[in-house]
Amino acid sequence: MKLKYLVLSFLLFAGGVIQAQVRFEAKVSREKLGINERLRVDFEMNEDGDNFKPPSFDGFTVVGGPNQKISHSILNGKMEYSKVYSFYLQPKKRGKLTIGQAEVLIDDEIYKTSPLAVEITAAVDKPTDGDNTELIAEDNLHLVAEVSNANPYLNEAITIVYKLYVSPRVSVSNWRELDSPKYNDFWSQSIDIQQLRVENGEFRGEPYRYVILRKTILYPQKSGELNIEPLTLSIAVDVPSERRDIFGSRIYKTVNKTVAADNKTINVKQLPDGKPANFTGAVGKFSFNVNTNKDELNAGESLQAKVEVKGNGNLKLFELPDLTAPSSLEMYDPERVENVNTNLNGMQGSISETYTIVPTRKGKYPIPALSFSYFDPSTETYKTMNSEEILINVDSGPLAGNEPSGISNSSRQAVSIPDEQFRFIKLKTSLRSMDDDNFLGSLGFWSALVLPLAAIPLFILFGKKREERARDIKGNRIRKADKLARRYLSEAKRNLGNQKEFYLALERSMHNYLKAKLRIQTSEMSKERIQSLLQDKKVDQQTNADFISLLESCEYARYTPASRDAMQQDYEKSVSVISTLDKQL
Repeated sequence: MKLKYLVLSFLLFAGGVIQAQVRFEAKVSREKLGINERLRVDFEMNEDGDNFKPPSFDGFTVVGGPNQKISHSILNGKMEYSKVYSFYLQPKKRGKLTIGQAEVLIDDEIYKTSPLAVEITAAVDKPTDGDNTELIAEDNLHLVAEVSNANPYLNEAITIVYKLYVSPRVSVSNWRELDSPKYNDFWSQSIDIQQLRVENGEFRGEPYRYVILRKTILYPQKSGELNIEPLTLSIAVDVPSERRDIFGSRIYKTVNKTVAADNKTINVKQLPDGKPANFTGAVGKFSFNVNTNKDELNAGESLQAKVEVKGNGNLKLFELPDLTAPSSLEMYDPERVENVNTNLNGMQGSISETYTIVPTRKGKYPIPALSFSYFDPSTETYKTMNSEEILINVDSGPLAGNEPSGISNSSRQAVSIPDEQFRFIKLKTSLRSMDDDNFLGSLGFWSALVLPLAAIPLFILFGKKREERARDIKGNRIRKADKLARRYLSEAKRNLGNQKEFYLALERSMHNYLKAKLRIQTSEMSKERIQSLLQDKKVDQQTNADFISLLESCEYARYTPASRDAMQQDYEKSVSVISTLDKQL
């Protein structure tokens, strides 16, 4: 019986400890104030919560807020998180007023604050909070995140613009980032802002000045509800005080404020059913073209065939259709060229793959037509474009000594050959009679006779294997991705010191490696998806985490500077991780 009570007490104690880990409380700047003063109320939580519901504030007028503040700190080696919603209240009447309970949802549980009692007295001669610099800074400074489309399709471009609104009552002297937003499950690229420009506008119906701090293009890589974490800034705000200098000018006081943009939730729609068989994830508006630089040539000469897609959309996030050609046309791996600019409308430009083709025999050879499919978000339909068949005319074969049959003998001329041309012929030789060796019936004789016959099945087998490999479209795509992974890894090494080109090549190398090993497309490459696939393939946790951290380094490098040493470390880490994955996969 005692054991039963002991176990019950332990469970209650453990439950109390778990409950104590989550803290949600309300605080007031003062418990007693005049009716002509203002009150600040903070609702603070140590875990990130959703669906925050403030009290009704009966007996008060809300003159400021809600202002949101998020902070991270390290205390005794442990990461501490704090999220605060602040309100500024003006009392409507005297007496004892109560601030009711606020609610928030944390880990599917509702937490409430305790009610707070505040005493309101008669008006005071010198209000202490009426012109409080902290309050003025809070009320006149706002960081806003504007999203172009909160309900896009998978792989459809959206834009997020961060604007800092400043009232004419205050001025900003300096600012720095405390916490950058993390675009999980998005392909992101920051748009360079050459110079910050102050513009006039409105915020909540009042005149404000604002500056655009950051523009980012996002391509969602996963459907469903995706969260964009806030941008958090520390800003030095110059606030006018009641004091004046000897010339009568108002003295300004500098206040350091932390402001954060709101969390943004993006509802990403899955692409509709009815995808064409050749659809590889292209979303936007595109044109498609296949052409060659010439269609008549001799055997042994080369021509270039280009497969090109132009337009506006996720140009870097899908594969071009593979070009095929008859076996008499020797075709080499394509060279990929991306001429893409990114602005507020998304990626614009072209991507192309250029194949070098060399015919080996005389004849006429068709290059089959290709088809390319994409999804157009404006019409919400799939569209397919087809190229035309290209006929290559090879005029003459590779034999150099052949003469056209139309040339007559009368046109031939005697050629005089000088004696010096044969000076290399050896005049004194030591020839040996073949009768000394009975070649007929020797090992060399039978080898020369049997080996060509024995090689016939090998040639047949080799031909079948080559045909099977040519028909293995999926396998060829994997082999092509593997080659591209190695090529881009080499390109990353060549661009050490050039941050943009290095991390772009490193990211392409890792994506192509995943295509080759996990057989997934670029549109499926969210970090959660990759982690799940690697776990299914029994890859150890450390290698999995290292691979994901490399992908994150490539993302962060788009908008944070990196040293050459950091790039060298990332390169060496990528070589090590890919080598380890090869062994485990």
